[in-house]
Amino acid sequence: MPRSDDNFGVTEEQAGQGLAVLAEALFLINLLLLPGIAFAVLARLWLKHRHSAPPLAHQHLYQATLVSLWGGLLIVVLSGLILLAGGLNEGWTWVILILYFTCIHSTLILFGVVALTKAMSGQRWRFPLIGPRLE
Repeated sequence: MPRSDDNFGVTEEQAGQGLAVLAEALFLINLLLLPGIAFAVLARLWLKHRHSAPPLAHQHLYQATLVSLWGGLLIVVLSGLILLAGGLNEGWTWVILILYFTCIHSTLILFGVVALTKAMSGQRWRFPLIGPRLE
């Protein structure tokens, strides 16, 4: 199989595998280490390679970018709505908010690890519910 011109530090078995791994790694870095900064790098990669990436890389780049946006919406907006609905001084508001945040955040991390594993093995994969359809 032809190899891509970009070298992202991964020995590619399929064209675009290195870019796919980088996209999913940035998704996890955005959740765990550098929120916002890693997303900016991921979005820049998507804008740069969205028309030229091989199919595997395109799918993982698109998915990582889209799910990062969905994840941000789920975490920030809905957490804010929980706070608005319950008020800052109510104990149950904080119990519900912490449970909600923990469940959503850890689910995104779990699926991000699965996506990274699939990218490393050169396979396509879709996040359940919020991932884009596979073509």
